[in-house]
Amino acid sequence: MFANGKFNALILGFFLFLGLTSLGYQLADSVIKFKEYERTVTVKGLSEREFEADIVIWPIQFTEASNKLGDLYTSIDKSTKNIQTFLEKNGISKKDISITSPSITDKSAQQYGNQKAEFRYTAMQTVTVYSKDIQTVRKVMSSLSSLGKQGIVFTAANYRSQTEYLFTRLNSVKPEMIEEATRKAREVAEKFASDSKSTLGKIKKASQGQFSISARDKNNPHIKKIRVVSTLAYYLSD
Repeated sequence: MFANGKFNALILGFFLFLGLTSLGYQLADSVIKFKEYERTVTVKGLSEREFEADIVIWPIQFTEASNKLGDLYTSIDKSTKNIQTFLEKNGISKKDISITSPSITDKSAQQYGNQKAEFRYTAMQTVTVYSKDIQTVRKVMSSLSSLGKQGIVFTAANYRSQTEYLFTRLNSVKPEMIEEATRKAREVAEKFASDSKSTLGKIKKASQGQFSISARDKNNPHIKKIRVVSTLAYYLSD
């Protein structure tokens, strides 16, 4: 009696094993077939716009030279005041002008061999304009050369004297640009689905690229080109 019960249990276990194994194969086969028939299309949408910068940083650098340190500082002060007066007379607010301490170089401590510099001391001074009035500052830039007649030597080739234009309103334009990029991506996907005689389904995956800000061109660095690319994957069905 006990032996028959044990035998029946073994038979039942064997059939359960076969059933579960068969079910496992069927499920695996279904997953494979589902993957085979899953179709998607990945598209990109671009949003690109131009905006004027809202902040300009304009460093005005000039140099002075003298064999007497006292005379050098006197020349620096005079040139600095002339530049500041010129800027204010041309519409730049005093609060937008800042002045740094001059950088002094003693050439006698750097000379090699018998070489002797004409002037022992040289100085570099920077007057910086930080303003939101882009148009006024650009207008003043074009007339700065008139100060050269007063004997001020500007250093235009120095990388530290390059003008910067900043665009700080990115957060305010982000939502609209993302919406536009997403819409354009969907338009491309719908065209692809139509050409392939398919129906566009739901979004499978979406990713937003980084916003980039660059000058429109070398002649108009105050005009910024903002762009973003959205990448979306859609399901397709027949």
